[in-house]
Amino acid sequence: MSIADLGPGHVPGLVDLFAGLPPSDLTFVKEDVTPDAVAGWLDQPGRRWVSVSGDGAVTGFAALVLLPGWSDHVAELRLVTDPAVRGQGLGRRLALHALTSAVRDGLVKVVVELPATQERTIDMFLALGFTGEALLRDHFRDRSGQLQDLVMLAYFAEQNFDAMSVVGLADALEGS
Repeated sequence: MSIADLGPGHVPGLVDLFAGLPPSDLTFVKEDVTPDAVAGWLDQPGRRWVSVSGDGAVTGFAALVLLPGWSDHVAELRLVTDPAVRGQGLGRRLALHALTSAVRDGLVKVVVELPATQERTIDMFLALGFTGEALLRDHFRDRSGQLQDLVMLAYFAEQNFDAMSVVGLADALEGS
């Protein structure tokens, strides 16, 4: 699988990826994922990538969405993978790709929001150097209407510079 900048040719595959997600995953997709909206992402600020399988199918998506105003040194990382390829390291690869870009672009902080029930995903981000930033109790309703807790994790580029070699980020930065 390769990781590429989101381009016009990826839009149909990305729309298919979103269409194939279980309803529980769609709860955490903040944007409109209709074809017109996804095509519009090409003209919006921020960085977006897709993972593409050998047959051209889009199997994952990562985005760094820059925060406005006083928080322009911060980006929110959004990450989605096809359920069929989860557990194979794709989410980690996409997250590392996004962190590499964030460090290169001089961002100071990257945040990610996750449901507290997604323990494996939280563990993946913690292993990449993210730390707990907040636990927001009963912060959102899932698709069944149940209140759920939201975890916010943060990656501080300057504080994590030494740890980057542990997770492979320093090598990725040097190799590009």
